[in-house]
Amino acid sequence: MNMSLEYVNAEDALNLIESNSRIFLHGSAATPIHLINKLIENKARWKNIELVSITLQGVNLNDPSLAGHFYINSLFVSESIRKAVNANFGDYTPVFLSEIPLLFSRGILPIDVAIIQVSPPDSNGYCSLGTSVDIAKSAVKYAKKIIAQVNPYMPRVHGDAFISIDQIDKAVWVEDALPEVSYADKTTPAHQKIGEIVAELIEDGATLQLGIGSIPDAVLSNLYHHKNLGIHTEMFSDGVIDLIKNGVINNSQKKIVNGSCVTSFMLGTRKLYDFANDNPIIKGMEVDYVNDPRIISQNPKVTAINSAIEIDLTGQVCSDSIGTYQYSGIGGQMDFIRGAALSEGGKPIIALPSTTNKGISRIVSLLKPGAGVVTTRGHIHWVVTEYGAINLFGTSMEQRAKALINLAHPDHREELSKQAHDRFN
Repeated sequence: MNMSLEYVNAEDALNLIESNSRIFLHGSAATPIHLINKLIENKARWKNIELVSITLQGVNLNDPSLAGHFYINSLFVSESIRKAVNANFGDYTPVFLSEIPLLFSRGILPIDVAIIQVSPPDSNGYCSLGTSVDIAKSAVKYAKKIIAQVNPYMPRVHGDAFISIDQIDKAVWVEDALPEVSYADKTTPAHQKIGEIVAELIEDGATLQLGIGSIPDAVLSNLYHHKNLGIHTEMFSDGVIDLIKNGVINNSQKKIVNGSCVTSFMLGTRKLYDFANDNPIIKGMEVDYVNDPRIISQNPKVTAINSAIEIDLTGQVCSDSIGTYQYSGIGGQMDFIRGAALSEGGKPIIALPSTTNKGISRIVSLLKPGAGVVTTRGHIHWVVTEYGAINLFGTSMEQRAKALINLAHPDHREELSKQAHDRFN
């Protein structure tokens, strides 16, 4: 094995890319910002490049001048590409996060070049994909060529994260801090109340799946009196660190990767990235394993906490669009909703504030025209707002309508009751 990398500048590395090809972009905190910005700067060199990714951080691919040079094929929409996806030089491919690697392995989306970000190689010639193993490990495996942004700020994360430098065709040395995200200053009283209610539903010994945002942070801040919690999650952020240090999260009850926190990616602040660096209790693993409902369900008391844009009175959950406007994606919500439902003592939870920032009810009689249903009325179990929690499993349409109205903001309950009465009577 070659034990060292030869580094080139970004322009030289990007010479591997040809027009009319498909490029994978590493995402989240691992977004190779320097290389993507160089790609954008040199857009005139290429035509008809398809860019495939999930969430991107720290870049902007929404500029209409990219049309004709780049086409954005998003597998999970984020702010960096949201305008492009909803314009004429981008689109969204609906897919469960757990099944994205199948798009690569089955040749449905063959990758010509993968642009990734990794930690510097260790003494054995292995780099780590660091904060984002997720779909990146599969993209690396099936891509024809690999361009790596090698960054000493990328933590060396254990698990499935390692790739040999022999797999890298071009390497670019970049010393840039990773993108950071914090929701500490965005937590509202409604978020805090939801966090308290969800924390009461979490039992000792539970295995947790939490995303990022004010609600997961609020939940975690209410768990300090719990015992023997475990982490098997698509992603996690800073909120788990102190719970691990205090022994609340010890992963002792998990049946899958006992003793370790399992995640497919991490997104937070430098505190999180430093904590994950060379930390053997954190395992960054491939998303087709982490998010497989058959794997998830083997853990005890899986408590999956996800959010939504709106829920209708029959329990249909829209989490990915605002009407026809593509806002995010299916992601791993259904993977974990189903995995938790199949877990012994599991609790699939959809938690959301009762209203938007503008006071519009998130509990609605009918979803907006064109809204995407991510979690169906057959998969829904627990729903939590700042007004309480209800388990809809086994309830009829009319029963769940009445229950959901009680979780709506008081300002909207009368109108929702009228709409429910018109529908069911």
